Amino acid sequence: MKILVLGYTGMLGSDIVNMLILSHEVTGKNSKNFDISSLDDCRRIIGETNPDVVINATAYTNVDACESDRERCFSVNAEGVKNVAMSCRDAGIKIVQFSTDYVFDGKKKTPYVEDDSCNPVSAYGQSKLQGELYLKEFSNNYMLIRTAWLYGKNGKNFVNTIIEKAKNEKMLQVVDDQTGSPTYTVDLASAVKLLIEGNYTGTFHLTNRGTCNWYEFALRILEYANITDIDIKPIKSDQLQRRAPRPHYSVFSCRKFTEVTKRTMRFWQIALKDYVNRIN
Repeated sequence: MKILVLGYTGMLGSDIVNMLILSHEVTGKNSKNFDISSLDDCRRIIGETNPDVVINATAYTNVDACESDRERCFSVNAEGVKNVAMSCRDAGIKIVQFSTDYVFDGKKKTPYVEDDSCNPVSAYGQSKLQGELYLKEFSNNYMLIRTAWLYGKNGKNFVNTIIEKAKNEKMLQVVDDQTGSPTYTVDLASAVKLLIEGNYTGTFHLTNRGTCNWYEFALRILEYANITDIDIKPIKSDQLQRRAPRPHYSVFSCRKFTEVTKRTMRFWQIALKDYVNRIN
């Protein structure tokens, strides 16, 4: 297939390119090549490439900054999706779009399924939900993938932050009242490849298997990185006084993915150990 990856140099986009390039004709574009908030730019690059599939891995993901920069947040995460969908619609090009646990309010006590009602509590979550709505309105050939707690080698992420802070500080404080599933971008990219090659459509939840809170995640990161000379303490989210509220429960059910592909995602501990071994 001819596949166009938007945001191909980002943390997720780069792993998607590496995963697909051996068996497909892959072209990558990023913000140096086009402005996703411009419909004309989107039509131009999609027209020039004439792909079978467009994978949109661009996003404005600074959750706290989104609270004070709503215009940019929505222009990328919502209007950008609309522009891509409108640019692909007439040619029937398939779109793969990524969304987030932030479209939910985190009040549920059991894993979120694809059909659960959305209720974002932050500007970031609201922008991503609007992007989902635009995707469904302007495309009849799409795959929407919701994921959460991403980390990978080509971007700022929690794993790298914990390791770097542990080298320079004697004590860390990490929240223990937010629960989710850490997800390695290599594993997500591999699952995306399966779904694209299976020609699936609709909405899928995709994360690594198993759950933890951020404090437990940090403990495991330090263990795998063989960092022992540091004190790490659990705190509550409200002690951080962040601008954007976070969902307290971000666990996804990935049953639909398993049912259609007959595959399961790796447990987050195995994926994390793999990643830490690669970067150390």
